[in-house]
Amino acid sequence: MSTAAGAKDQVARLLTLVPYLNARGPVRLEDAARDLGVGPKQLLSDLKVLLMCGLPGGYPDDLIDVDLDALQDPEGDGVIRVSNAEYLARPLRLTPTEATAVIVALRALRNGAERETREVVDRALAKLEAAAAEGTAAPRIDPGQDAGDPDLALLAQRLQGAADRRRQVALTYYVPSRDEESERRVDPRGVVTANGFAYLDAWCHSAEAPRLFRLDRISQATVLDDPIRSEPEPPRDLADGLFTRSEEVTRVTLRLEAPARWIVEYYPVEEVRPGPDGTTEVDLLVADERWLTRLLLRLAPHGSVVVPAELDASFRSAALETLRLYT
Repeated sequence: MSTAAGAKDQVARLLTLVPYLNARGPVRLEDAARDLGVGPKQLLSDLKVLLMCGLPGGYPDDLIDVDLDALQDPEGDGVIRVSNAEYLARPLRLTPTEATAVIVALRALRNGAERETREVVDRALAKLEAAAAEGTAAPRIDPGQDAGDPDLALLAQRLQGAADRRRQVALTYYVPSRDEESERRVDPRGVVTANGFAYLDAWCHSAEAPRLFRLDRISQATVLDDPIRSEPEPPRDLADGLFTRSEEVTRVTLRLEAPARWIVEYYPVEEVRPGPDGTTEVDLLVADERWLTRLLLRLAPHGSVVVPAELDASFRSAALETLRLYT
C-alpha cells in the first residue's frame, strides 16, 4: 500500500474512532478493535497519532490526551481513556458565512454528480436548509444552480435581507449592451433564479420601472437606511423565463446573416427559424427600443428588423445619424 493510501485510510479510521470513544467512554483495547474492525496493534498505532490531534495552536491543552500507559505498561489495565476531546462531542454550529459557503459548494457538486451522489447531497442540503429555517444557520437563499462562488451567495443573502426589511440598495451594475458600469438606486423585492443565474428583482429609480439585475454583474451593493419608496411587491416568478408578456414588452423578429447569428447563444430568444438562403429569423422580446437599436448597430450590416416595421424604420434613422458623424 502506498504512503498516500495508508494516510488516507488512517484519517478515515480516526474520524470513526473519536466519535466512537466519545460515545462509549472507557473501553478495552480488544473490544474497541473488534467493534471498529481493526487489529489491536493498528488501533494502538492510531491512538498514538490521535495524541498529536486537537485544536489549532498545538499547545498541550489544545491536544487530545490518550492514556498510553494503561495500554503499553505491562501492569496497565488495557483500557482506552481519552480526555480533552469533549469539544468533538458538541453539535457542529456553522456561522451564516460558513453555512452559505457549504450550501453553494453542495449545489455546485450536485450539478455534475450521478444519481446516488445527488441523493446524498440533497439530504445534506435539506438538513442545512432546515437549520436555516430555525435560525441556526444561513438563510435559505438559492444563488443559482451553477453558482460556485460563496461571495455571490452572501450577496444574495444581503440583498434578500434588504428586501425583507424594505430598505433601498445602491448598486454599481455592469451593463453588457453598453459595456459600462452604471450607478443605480433600487427598491429590492427579492432574489430569484432563472436559467442557472440569480437575479435581484427590484424597482429601479433611474429607469422608473421594475428591472432584473444579474448578481454576477453587481460589482458593489450597499444597503441603505432609506426605506423603499415604491409599493412593496413580491419578486416575480421566473418559471416561464426572464420576460413576461405585457404591454411593456414587444415581440421583435430579426433576420440575421451568419456573422450575426451569435446573438442566439448570447441573448434569450423565443424562437429560431433557419432560412433556405442561409439567413436565420429570430424572435425575441424587447423591453427597451434603445437597447434594440444599439444591438442592431453592432450587428450592421448583418442584421435587420422584419417586424414590427416601425422599429426597422427607427433603426435605419439611427444608422444614418451615426454615419453622418463620420462624414
